[in-house]
Amino acid sequence: MATKTEQIPNSPRHPLRVTWDVWTAMYLREMVSRTMSDRMAWFWMIFEPVATIAVMIFIRTYIRGGKHIAGADFVPWMVVGLMGFYLFRETMMRPMGAVDANRGLFTYRQILPIDPVIVRCFVEGMIRTFVFLVFILVGSLLKIDLIPDHGFGVMLDWIGLWMLGVGLGVLLSVASGLVSEVGRVVRIVTLPLLLISGVIFPVTYVPAQYQEYLLWNPIVHGLESMRLSFFDSYHTIPGIDMIYLWLWALTSLSLGLIMHVRFAWKLKAR
Repeated sequence: MATKTEQIPNSPRHPLRVTWDVWTAMYLREMVSRTMSDRMAWFWMIFEPVATIAVMIFIRTYIRGGKHIAGADFVPWMVVGLMGFYLFRETMMRPMGAVDANRGLFTYRQILPIDPVIVRCFVEGMIRTFVFLVFILVGSLLKIDLIPDHGFGVMLDWIGLWMLGVGLGVLLSVASGLVSEVGRVVRIVTLPLLLISGVIFPVTYVPAQYQEYLLWNPIVHGLESMRLSFFDSYHTIPGIDMIYLWLWALTSLSLGLIMHVRFAWKLKAR
């Protein structure tokens, strides 16, 4: 006679199995929507960082002069910064429209507003990781040194930036669902974030008396830590600490989950 523990996983009505099936279906739906609904989707994912890198190389070569950063070549340094920032930015931005885009699914009792948000964050992480691996592969073929010196450290830093995007994405998905203007403000803020996060200009260029204020930005910690893992001889400003980034990520994620529980009925009713 089967025990109760053996019977639960085999039951087709078990809540864990229902949730897993729902998430799988939503993941496949979201992945198809992100990669196949637009013929140019993959082109723009790759062209955006390529165009930014090309513009910055032009500026540094013909206006500033030189293409080297202390301890790293400029092109790999720029690729690492852009890929890390785009991972954070897209993971933070995409969930803001997840609730409205999947409102029709809320007629099913087992689907909650948090489900499409988590799925979008996961899909974005997978896509950005694949694009980054493509850049590393193509860079290696073009003799651009994009092989990390400390691969495991790069993985941890990459996951840290992704989790920071997930935490803020979950939080903003509630805020934008309740107040639509929040999404517009966040989109405006992303451009200054690109400039103050050390993505296209080294943080060492910032005067020493202002560097401590730059460290309030958790993105700086993630990008500089990943560059330190990529390039053994790279030098950055003192005070880089991934624990600070993880505190931001876990705090924002916890607050976002609490708000989803508190306002789930409002998000469904809108």
